[in-house]
Amino acid sequence: MNIGMLRRRLSSAPLVATFLFAGCGFACAGDAHAVLELFTSQGCSSCPAADKLLGELARDPALVVMSDPIDYWDYLGWKDTLASPAHSARQRAYARVRGDREVYTPQIVVNGSMHVLGSDRAAIEKVIASTGRNAAVMSLPVKVSVAAGDVTVQIGDAAKPQLAGEVWVCALERSAAVAIGRGENSGRTVTYHNVVRRWVKLGDWAGTASSFSVPTAKVLADGVDAAVVLVQEGSREKPGIILGAAQTPLEKLTTEVR
Repeated sequence: MNIGMLRRRLSSAPLVATFLFAGCGFACAGDAHAVLELFTSQGCSSCPAADKLLGELARDPALVVMSDPIDYWDYLGWKDTLASPAHSARQRAYARVRGDREVYTPQIVVNGSMHVLGSDRAAIEKVIASTGRNAAVMSLPVKVSVAAGDVTVQIGDAAKPQLAGEVWVCALERSAAVAIGRGENSGRTVTYHNVVRRWVKLGDWAGTASSFSVPTAKVLADGVDAAVVLVQEGSREKPGIILGAAQTPLEKLTTEVR
């Protein structure tokens, strides 16, 4: 079953919550302090606990959370209905940049730099704190608004000189319930949260205050009802740290989140 990729089972350690989860959910405005990307699969028996935890973390407005379903477990008997080869490529690219070859499910990559078992809340919290020691991580003010048929992104000046990166809009489906008919999760219905359904590059950010805009029609796809904006060092092939992020629901005419 292991085709050169490490697969981890659920941690038996107790889950200790230290985040304050706001009841207002995704639509709340607030300062985002961390970006969590969960690499998951409908064909992975260890993943449903991580998928559930991601839904809980998504309620915290201080966190930007995304689910990136991968396709490399499809051969086990069930083709993931939400998976994208681009997500598998992104996970491998992260591993190459880190130099550790750690590619498994469920894996959470925190702020584009460190990884952790996606079902281990305590470990996730520790990694968030560790990545936050890099002053450039999530240091960039980012605002996103949706109005007049456009998604507009405003990015402030860099707190540190010589910072640069790419600007991406990730189209999300905030909740997707899937009845799984075969494979390791056969017979289960699993709900996936903040599933990335489309990636749209807005451009390159050169370190100074900038504005980017894209027609909402280029972001929308089946099931999409929200979006995340990422400003990330490096490139698609060599992704680096997350410099800044913002999130917004798309069903509202106008919204702004920092």
